[in-house]
Amino acid sequence: MRPKAVTVLDNRATHSYNLCVPLLSGRSYAPPPVSVFSDPFTPVNPSDELVIVLDFGAQYTQLIARRIREASVYCEILPHDTPAEEIAARRPVGIIFSGGPNSVYMDGAPRVDQGVYGLGCPVLGICYGHQLMALQLGGRVRPAEAREYGPAMLDIREPGALFLGLGAQQPCWMSHGDTVLEAPAGFGVLATTPTTPVAAMADPVRGFYGVQFHPEVAHTPFGAEMLRRFVRDVCGASGLWTASSIVDESVAAIRRQVGGAGVVCGVSGGVDSCTVAALAHRAIGDQLTCIFVDHGLLRAHEADEVRQDFAAALGIRLISVDAGGRFLARLAGVTDPETKRKAIGEEFVRVFEEHAGAVEGARFLAQGTLYPDVIESGTKTAATIKTHHNVGGLPDDMWL
Repeated sequence: MRPKAVTVLDNRATHSYNLCVPLLSGRSYAPPPVSVFSDPFTPVNPSDELVIVLDFGAQYTQLIARRIREASVYCEILPHDTPAEEIAARRPVGIIFSGGPNSVYMDGAPRVDQGVYGLGCPVLGICYGHQLMALQLGGRVRPAEAREYGPAMLDIREPGALFLGLGAQQPCWMSHGDTVLEAPAGFGVLATTPTTPVAAMADPVRGFYGVQFHPEVAHTPFGAEMLRRFVRDVCGASGLWTASSIVDESVAAIRRQVGGAGVVCGVSGGVDSCTVAALAHRAIGDQLTCIFVDHGLLRAHEADEVRQDFAAALGIRLISVDAGGRFLARLAGVTDPETKRKAIGEEFVRVFEEHAGAVEGARFLAQGTLYPDVIESGTKTAATIKTHHNVGGLPDDMWL
């Protein structure tokens, strides 16, 4: 029987993994105090308290998520146009709008489902997200007289929940072409700069906050603390999510999903796939079979390290395939880097398919992919930087 491949993007860690064994299906989330969710409950797992970052194409979106996780709160990134109903089904304790390269007045500028504002959970808009929130809720946004990029000094007018005790002036990092001239009804202005009349705003009754600067970057020294206050104090997250909780939850979830079935895992010698293989092996032991495709492009002795220092040391069942000749023949005469990456991706899959079909009882496929590889290979809101062989380099006609 061919393994059942179910791709689920799991971005729980700073460097996250794409596991084709779906994790944490059917979980529920603890609503914040102002939520419209009608069935409150006590969280069972640390990841039950979810903060969602809606991505508007900012170069710093991943960094926002990282800062949230550093505050010991579980965070996922979703496309900006995710329907409100889908977000509600995830039961987040808070939502963050990322920045983005567009003007809110451009034709086709990205928008958020207006229903998100009615979900009843706190929302923080950053840069473009700040401008979009102001525009959609009735404020005034206009192109700035001059684009602002670089350091700025923030004048705190009303500390509120985000700036309490931080001092009257704070350095921050700006990068924007539009500016909010007037906050929407119900909002108070928390901070200004000499060129930005609404550098931060808040409607604490509804739990809506917006900041024009970028709190996620190191150039905003108090930014990490501000984000921590939002997710911990405003959203009410308890801060129990840790690296150890990731492992414990993932192991339990894999066991529930797989049951007594077999799993095949493709191993290429990188940290991504070896991490997923080790995690799956901890969960299901000998139900896992790894297939190591030695494509001949590793550093000297790395293939031996995979076979001996990784698989043998951990007791992982490993099928090692010496396919270096096939890969080198496929790459002969190819000079374009993007073409090379796609050729490597397709050949890897073809070799893997030939051997995976012979693994008896395998019903699931586990694949490890760093989340940055997915971003660099191109998404709905991010241009392709380079195609990674195990993402954009995959052929369309895989049977896996």
